[in-house]
Amino acid sequence: MGKYPKIPEATIRRLSNYLKCIEDLESKNEKVASSALLASMCNVNAAQVRKDFAYFGEFGIRGMGYNIQELRNHIKEILGINREWRIAVVGIGNMGSALLVYKDFLKQNYKIVAAFDIDPVKVIGHISERMGRPVEILHIDTLKEVVDARNIEIGIITVPPQEAQKVADQLIEANIKGILNFSPAPVRAPDKIKIRNLFFTSALDNLIYYLTN
Repeated sequence: MGKYPKIPEATIRRLSNYLKCIEDLESKNEKVASSALLASMCNVNAAQVRKDFAYFGEFGIRGMGYNIQELRNHIKEILGINREWRIAVVGIGNMGSALLVYKDFLKQNYKIVAAFDIDPVKVIGHISERMGRPVEILHIDTLKEVVDARNIEIGIITVPPQEAQKVADQLIEANIKGILNFSPAPVRAPDKIKIRNLFFTSALDNLIYYLTN
């Protein structure tokens, strides 16, 4: 069991949003933030902010608010991003290429250390022409040995839907710990592997629902 058992998933999502707001305040040299300020910035209410933080102990001082630097450190520790996480991207098409140069990854200690594709020769030329070679692009057949050699813990899937489960199986065989799937087809894995299937159309469906109701 983890250090913080039975925390609602919605709370974990909000912690990530709070962290972005806190870092924005810190960039403006702010030192203290109230729950009301965080609530306003993150589009929730102040009671929700206090309730979310209460799962993890007492952070702030009543009547004074939260020390921004301390709160940032607390949230990073809770989320587990107070250390480096090594990532591989599988599928270097348009989305995979964009992820390779996404600078905000490094802010949260996410480091892409390898990229894989079925045709790395063609992909390397494509990437080099557009943006240089931010990370080494390798053939998918080398996945297992590279994951082991480079201590990769997370795999990001950006392949066509018909290839998604095959790639997930290869990542599982390589003893990856977590999979983030951007392919428009859900993938499955044993319970010990944490998976998040992210579908852009699902997010749009949700938005359209609220626009029409």
